[in-house]
Formats: sequence, structure tokens, C-alpha cells
Amino acid sequence: MALKPWREVAVPHEDVLKGTFQQAEFAADLSRVHNGTASEEYGNPVLFYRRTFITEGMRLLLDSVIKRISGEGGDPVIQLQTAFGGGKTHTMLAVYHLVKGTVSTAELQGIPPILDSAGIIDLPKARVAVIDGTRLSPNMPEKHGSTAINTMWGSLAWQLGGEEAYEKIREADESGTSPGADNLSELLKTYSPCVILMDELVGYIRQFSEDQKLTGGTFDSNISFIQALTEGIRAVPNAILLASLPESEQEAGSRRGVEALQTLEHYFARIQALWKPVAAEEAFEIVRRRLFSEITDTKAVEDVCRSFADMYINSGAEFPAETQESRYYSRLINAYPIHPEIFDRLYEDWSSLDNFQRTRGVLKLMAKVIHRLWNDGSNDLMIMPAGLPLYDGGTRNEAIYYLPQGWDPVLERDIDGDGAETTEIENRDTRFGSLQACRRVARTIFLGSAPGTPNKMVQGIEEGGILLGSVQPGQQISIYRDALHRLSDRLYYLNSADNRYWFDIRPNLRREMEERKKRYDEKEDVIPAIREELVKVIKRGHFDGVHIFTPGSDIPDDTSLRLIALPPNATYGRNDIGIATSCAGEYLKKRGDQPRYNQNRLIFLAADSGNVTGLYDHVRSMLAWDSIISDYSNRRITLDNLMAENARESLEQSKRTVKRSIRETYRHILAPLQEISGGRVDTQITWENFTLNPGAEKPIEEIERVLTENEALIPVWAPVHLSNLLKRWFWDDDRSEYSAGELFENTCRYLYMPRLQNKDVLKKAVESGADKRDFFGISAGKDGDKYLDFSFGTYRSGIIIDKSLLLIEPDAAAAYEESIKPPEVPKPPEIPTGPGSTGGITGGGGGKSVTPPVHGGQTATGPTGTATSGNKKRFYACCDLDPVKAKLDFGQIVDEVIQHFTTRPDADVRIKIEIETSDGKGFDEKLQRAVRENCNTLGFISAEFEDE
Repeated sequence: MALKPWREVAVPHEDVLKGTFQQAEFAADLSRVHNGTASEEYGNPVLFYRRTFITEGMRLLLDSVIKRISGEGGDPVIQLQTAFGGGKTHTMLAVYHLVKGTVSTAELQGIPPILDSAGIIDLPKARVAVIDGTRLSPNMPEKHGSTAINTMWGSLAWQLGGEEAYEKIREADESGTSPGADNLSELLKTYSPCVILMDELVGYIRQFSEDQKLTGGTFDSNISFIQALTEGIRAVPNAILLASLPESEQEAGSRRGVEALQTLEHYFARIQALWKPVAAEEAFEIVRRRLFSEITDTKAVEDVCRSFADMYINSGAEFPAETQESRYYSRLINAYPIHPEIFDRLYEDWSSLDNFQRTRGVLKLMAKVIHRLWNDGSNDLMIMPAGLPLYDGGTRNEAIYYLPQGWDPVLERDIDGDGAETTEIENRDTRFGSLQACRRVARTIFLGSAPGTPNKMVQGIEEGGILLGSVQPGQQISIYRDALHRLSDRLYYLNSADNRYWFDIRPNLRREMEERKKRYDEKEDVIPAIREELVKVIKRGHFDGVHIFTPGSDIPDDTSLRLIALPPNATYGRNDIGIATSCAGEYLKKRGDQPRYNQNRLIFLAADSGNVTGLYDHVRSMLAWDSIISDYSNRRITLDNLMAENARESLEQSKRTVKRSIRETYRHILAPLQEISGGRVDTQITWENFTLNPGAEKPIEEIERVLTENEALIPVWAPVHLSNLLKRWFWDDDRSEYSAGELFENTCRYLYMPRLQNKDVLKKAVESGADKRDFFGISAGKDGDKYLDFSFGTYRSGIIIDKSLLLIEPDAAAAYEESIKPPEVPKPPEIPTGPGSTGGITGGGGGKSVTPPVHGGQTATGPTGTATSGNKKRFYACCDLDPVKAKLDFGQIVDEVIQHFTTRPDADVRIKIEIETSDGKGFDEKLQRAVRENCNTLGFISAEFEDE
């Protein structure tokens, strides 16, 4: 299938073909249209709408205008606020031609569907007043016969109703004071339906100074007029105001302009409907309609665009990701015959430059490009970045007009023209010359990098973007890739780093740097530099020690958790895992000549095998740039200021590249473990590999997150897991308790055990499970068969994990608790005391009673049933506590004294705390308030401060 070049399908407009366009013809001028002096394309409503693409924003705006002047709703005030060159004036012209009614709405392309949608059959004609801030003069009245119009409101009245309307506000116009909302509302009602178009309002109002009154009024009177107009227009159902304001303070100009913009925004914001007419994707159609006649050969367009889309998909790895989406084919269709990449670069990058107008600037540049390509017989399938005729003086001047000084030599020497290095390379190598591959690549880089990087995090354009702007269907991608690499080695102003390329007006020192890179030895220079940079990236975090390329003999064999970064030659990869695991295995087995016992405390960080070579190269570049800067500082070499600054920036860039490359390279975490199968531990070590996210802000936190999520490191341990571990490995029929200290040592030693972050994790797990009876009992030690400081199901704090602390199996703990309970004291027998009672022995004549003996420690009761001196019914105690150790001492009192009473079901135990504190300096209000609030929260019966 033969594909047609763009010039056989899309024919430019006559003014583009002849090159007769002028800058002014691309600038819509509302005043010239209003007074009838504009060019045909702007002054003729039919031609204007034929070349105007109605964007979604413009459609909604026109719908609101139609409804408003028809009295069917709509917004009374609309503010058009877009960036410089964003289509504000063009949108006002669309409204102007619509409401003037000089031609039938049926002749205006795109308007009938809007009328149908609004339900309007016959659109009424409206009076139109145009207030152009660039035309009005604050101190030079407009002459209309013998009448001098001084102010905006005077001009508004005259345009709406001539001298008759002007007489209604003559006094306000002559005095330079605002006529007020009521007068303006009455004026608008008289001459409605009406449309007021205010363009470049800030440009007019900023001319008024604070200390001088002009014929046009004052700054305040003009602001008051705008306020009165926005309020008065609401009362007129078929009157509407459209005003344009710049989007940024930079476009407002001076300090006075910024003040005017902020003030106007304040008053418009009270009533306005804000519209932003042009969306980025809609720019395709705007430019195409303005520059090209209607395209009728749709099949040829579809064939070309499908070929481009298929090429991008079939070679997906070579091009940016967005080209793999199905909508990219639609973008090609919508932008044809201009490639979407040109629009992307101009609208995303070039539009950020000062004075580059989003629509007008693109039109001006592309008009020159199309004119030159048409005359030179371009046979490209589409107009691409690679096809920009930068050899042409007109195109070149238009392109560099918005750039800083100094781009002429860049274009002449490195990019395009008979004397450019690209042309010389192509003349010597026909493989490149047959496609103009070097020039096409250089032009693409220029378009994508010349504006700098105001909206990007990184500099330059990636290789995929360069190929996107250069390659056409049927061409070999490898030729362009080779051309790019050739240019990277040869060009004087081309810079590159991390697969990104950009031109700069400062010459590079790349060739010198490349020569110096060869000096550096891998073992003596590169690996030490990598270690130094890795130390900066990897902090300690939760690890007790971080060891970068440290010999195994220098890493202690203790219970501290340690992260070991393996040397860069001990790489890990999908198909090459043996080098890293073998090296890590040596660390596990030995500490120097001695065996290593605490193997479960080591975690390893390994380099990715696919990135190490790149890391070495980046480090060599960094060392080379550093040596250039060092030689320049010590006056061993001579550089001009631009070259020196370029070298410094390249050094900083290379440092950032090395830092990023280290994160991308050292991204494998290796955690050793031993599997358990059938209740037996596998003697072979298994290595778990976890991949890190190189984009994480803090690598050490990313390491900790990955290890924790995969349970290769346990920072928090539930008591149920501790209990299960004890049941599985340490409690059995012959042993019902196990030392907590020995348990921690085992978790540090054996790779099939859980890897706890530190001893505190075990401590918190013990404390958390101590008040439950499901997990374990606790004892501070054992004396024979007696557990010391035994507790079971009682909260314990301040536990110290050592070998004396015992964790007791729950059933054994329950049995021991039962064995140490004191025997219950039986109630003493009741001794009856009445007549006939057998509870006592009554003597014969004297009536004396004999108290029975006490048995088994029981207390005898008297005739009234009260206890005698053996059993006491009430206990009371008082003691002083050390305020520093009060928490610990009180816990001991509970265990040693109070527990004896709380275990008795019938005992009524009440505990009161008495606190008495004094300070000769007194207690401030903050402390008093905090203590009172805490006492209330804790339910204190009383808590008072007093003077003495």
C-alpha cells in the first residue's frame, strides 16, 4: 500500500502557501472588527466561523449568550480568563458575529446545533458595545462630532444608543465619576437586548495613578464602574457582559496592573461565570482549520495514521508508553497532517516561555514551517519534529525568537544547515545520509529540549521521544538510534545523561570526560566510590548496624540485627542468583576463621546484575567530572565561565544519576531461612528475595517495610505466636517451662526461628500475654520445686528478658497456682447458748459456764457469737512509698499483701491512696490544671491544692 505524503492530501490556505501572512493577521482585533477595518477572515462572519473550531468551552459560552439575549436564562456576567494567546479575543469575536445578526445564523458553521440545543428558533439581534482597553486612552477623549467621550461608561452609552443614550450619563462622564448601578441598569434596559464586550480591561485601568486625575476618571472610579456594571446588569434579563482578564500576574504587567487584576477578579467573582475556552486536545482542530483547507481524502489520512499507529505498537519498547494506547491513533487522525508530538512539545514546553502565545505562537511558527516545507517539496508522511526546516532563516528566527540569546551557533554548528556537524556526518556515512537521520534526530532534540524544563522534573528528551519525533513507517529504527549515539559522541552542544538528551547554548566537556573515565580502576576507584555513596543512601533505621562491603571478620557475632550490603560484584539476578547467595552464605557460616552462631541476625542487600554495569559507568562519569572541576579549581586546566558552569552542573547531574542508579541497582533484599518439613528442619539454607522500590524516598524505611510485610522481620509479636513457638519447640512432657533469655538467643541463632527485631519485641509479647491464662505463666526463677515471683493471668510490667525469667506452660502454671493456694479456713462451729443448749457445760449450783477448748487453731466464740482473740475481722495497714519507685513498689504490695485478701470470695477489700505533696516555690496554674483534670478522670474522691 502506497502511502501519500501530507502535501498530496492537505493543502494549506492561500496566505500560508504564498507566505503573505503577517503577525497581525494571527491576532484577532475586536476593535478593528467593530469599526469594519479588520481583514476578511476576521471581519466576515461566515468566513470567520468556517475557520473557527467551536471548542466545548466555546459551545457552552455561546449557549449561555443565546439564552441570555433571548431572555431564557444564561449568565449575566462571563469572565474569560486564559493564558496569554489562549483565545479570549477570538471567543469574543465569535459572540460578536453571532449576536450582531448581520447574516443568518444558518450560514454560521456550527451555530444551528447550538440554537437547537438551547431551544431558540429565532435569535434576536442585539446591540453590541465593545470596550477595548488597548484602544481607549485615560486622558484623550474620543470625538464623536462635537461630543467628547471621556470614560468607559461614556463610550458604553454612546455605542448602545448614540447621543440619546449618552445624555443619560453625560454628567458622570464629564466628572469622571461612576454613574451607579441603578442608572446603568436603566440604560441597559432601554437598549436591550445588548451585549457588552470588554477586552484587555487590565491594560486600561492600570494606567490610572493614585495622585493624578485624568479625563477618564480615577483608578477608584473605574473600579466602581465595573462593580456597578456587574451588579446593574443582573437586573436586565436580556443583557450580558463578557470581560477578558489575564490568567497570571505576570501577564498583568506592572505592580499597578497586578493590583488592577486582583481588584477586578474580586468584583467579577461575585457574579461571574468563569470560562476557559480552549482545551489542549482541541488545539489540533483550531490550528488545522486556520492553516489548511478542508481535507477530503479521508482514506489517505486513515492509511497514513494507521501505519504510524501500527509501527508504534509493533515496536512498543522503542517508543513512549502513550503510543501503545488505542487513543493515540485518534490523536494522529485529529492532528493530521501535523504529528501530535509537535503539538505536545509546543503546548507543553514552548508555551511556558515568556511571550509565547499558546495559539497565536503555534500558528505563526507552523505557518512558516508549512510554507517552507511546501516549497521545498517535502515528502514526509506527516509534518514531524524531525522535519522542521531549521536550515531556513525565517523558520529558524521564528523558533529562536522566544529563546535566550546564544542559540544561533547551536543551530548552525550542531543541528541544521550546510555547515552543521550533522550534515558532515551524513555526507560521510550514506547509511545516515539516505534518511537525513542525523539532522532529523537533532531537530527533534532541539524542539523537545530548547525551552528548558520549567514543567518537568528532569531535563531533556528520552530516546523513545526522539524516535517518536523522527521515525516514519517503513524506516529502520536502528538507524536513528545509531545516529543518536553518534551525535552524542560528536556534537559540541549536545548533552546527555540517564538516557535523556538536550541541547544547550553552553558547550559540553563530554569528550574530555569520556577520556578521563578510562583512568579509573574498578577495585581501587569505582568500588570505594560506590561504598561512599551507598553509605549516604542507607541509614541505620531499625537495624543495630549497617555494614557496607565490610569483611565478615569485622562483623560482630552477637544478637544485634545487622544489614550487610554485599560488594557490587556479588550480584543477584533472575537467572544469576548464585553469586550473591554464595557470598552471603560465607558471612553466615563464619566470622573470620570462627564459626558464626547468631546467623538469624543477618540480612543482606545485593546489587541487581542487570544494573551493575550501568552503575560502574555512572560512577566513572562522576569521578571524571569531579577531576575536571578539581583541575579547573587548581588551575591545571583552563575553562571559560560557561564551560566551568557546565562542568559543575554535569558533576551535580552525575551525582544525582549515581544516587538514583544506586537505588535502582541495590534493590534486592536477601533473607536466609531454613524450611521445616514433616517436623524436621531442612539443613539447606533457602534464600528469600524481596525487591525494593527504587523510587522510595527513604531506602531504609522501604527495606524495613518490605521485610515486615513479608514477615522476614518481626517488629511486633503477638503472645499467641510466642505460645505456639514454645509449644512446638520447647515445652514437652519432660519440660513445662523455658527460659525467655534462652528463647531469644535461639531466635537469634537458628534460621527456622522467627527473626525478631530486638529483645524488646519479646519483652512486649511477654508483657502482653502475662495477664491472660491462655498463653503462659511467668516466674523470675526457680528454687527447687518453687517458682520465684510466680504469676499467672496477672498483668506484669517492667519484665526483664534474661535466662532466669521462665515462661511456664499454661496447664503446669495452673496446677502450680492451685498447689500454692493456702488451705481454706473452715468456719468455727456455733456454740448454742440458751436454756437446754448443749453448746456449753453448765455447772451445778453456781451457774458458771465453761468455754470449750480451741482445736486446730480455731477461735472460740463466746456466748454472744462474737470472735475471740484468735480470728480477726478487719485488717488495716499504712506505709510510705518512695515517689520515684512508687509504681514498682505498689505492684509488689499488690502481689505480696493485697492478693491474699482478693483471693478470698467473702473478703471486702478497699484500697485508698493518700497523696501529700508540698513545694516551697508553689505549683503553677498549668500544673494545677493538669493534675485536677487527671484526678477527675481517674475518679479521685477529693483532690485539692491549698496555700499552706
